[in-house]
Amino acid sequence: MKPAPPLVFRNGTAILPDRLLPDAVIVCREGKIVAVGPGGKVRFPREAEIVDARGGYLSPGFVDIHVHGGDGADYMDGTTEAVRTANRAHARHGTTSIFPTTTTGSPAQLDAMLEACAVVRREWTVDDGARVPGVHFYGPYFAEEKVGCHAKSGRRDPAAAEYRGYFKRGIIKVATCAAELPGAEAFFRTAARHGCLATCGHSNASWDEMARSYRAGMRHVDHFWCAMSSVPSMRARFGPPMRGSMAEFVLMHREMSTEVIADGQHLAPELLRFAFFMKGAERLCLVTDANRALGMPPGDYRFGSMVDGPRIHSDGKVGRMPTGDLASSVVGMDTMVRTMARASEAPLPDVIRMASLTPAERAGVAGQVGSLAKGKLADVLVLDRKLAVKRVFIGGCEHRVRRLVL
Repeated sequence: MKPAPPLVFRNGTAILPDRLLPDAVIVCREGKIVAVGPGGKVRFPREAEIVDARGGYLSPGFVDIHVHGGDGADYMDGTTEAVRTANRAHARHGTTSIFPTTTTGSPAQLDAMLEACAVVRREWTVDDGARVPGVHFYGPYFAEEKVGCHAKSGRRDPAAAEYRGYFKRGIIKVATCAAELPGAEAFFRTAARHGCLATCGHSNASWDEMARSYRAGMRHVDHFWCAMSSVPSMRARFGPPMRGSMAEFVLMHREMSTEVIADGQHLAPELLRFAFFMKGAERLCLVTDANRALGMPPGDYRFGSMVDGPRIHSDGKVGRMPTGDLASSVVGMDTMVRTMARASEAPLPDVIRMASLTPAERAGVAGQVGSLAKGKLADVLVLDRKLAVKRVFIGGCEHRVRRLVL
């Protein structure tokens, strides 16, 4: 069988981790990048297939390490159909590597979710949308008072007899637990031994509890300022004197990373600017935290399992709980990128890094994805000058956007 001709991207500005490369040429063979350089200096055969960026940008595919669903599907539905539906929804918005994220739920629901993701990862084709490098094991180990829009009935403290079986599957790459829960340090040590990014989330942890978890391997905090402790919450919990919280611990420790939901609804522009200024592009990730209402009309939806997940409402801009509190986002990573670019005024390479290379590094997959570099998978986006996604290539194959018919 004759091999496919090389794939060449040209007539665009490549967004590299540290700079913009005008008039770039990117050459791909057999699903990988083999050359990146300025036009006129990178040679390619005449039979190559040319992708014309039309004066826009060439970006690495986005990497989302915290995401729950889209196009009416939630990963906790526990079916391969749900996984593929959500993955295609996010590919439409430029995400080429996705980490399906659990919520609170029963052991049976978590088992089904992990198995469905494993099957899709094993059988993946470009028609399935974003590739699955691993799963973010997020619920069910949350603090009771910080459950948020997740089902309280599925919340519990970490139990080694349960989570060891999940880790043995080999698909978990990011693992969350509230640092103050009994057994949290053992959970973090287990996650670190399995090569996972160990994270603290949905937590009212104190500085001391964070410090103990840090020594056990915890290095990341989920969605900064959302469902996390603060100095006032520490005073309410412990009384005076006022104490440090998760926020101060993350800002104090350079190795700690975190993430922001830059949908324009969760955080005001000054908080996005502050997060970038304090942590920098190498320790700050953009995530969608999107639920099944992404790509769907405004209305009521279930968060988590379609069978018994809590009800939330989407107004087309953000999800909300019946109380009016926020309940994750309903937009894709392209929106996060555009919002962060406007709010933070960060250089474009830094904004794209936060949506690609930084999450790839934290999740341990930067050797394969996250930047336009020789030897990496040919996950390439064609963006226009307003950072809208025009074309999506995953492993050198174009993902033909199939929009949900509403």
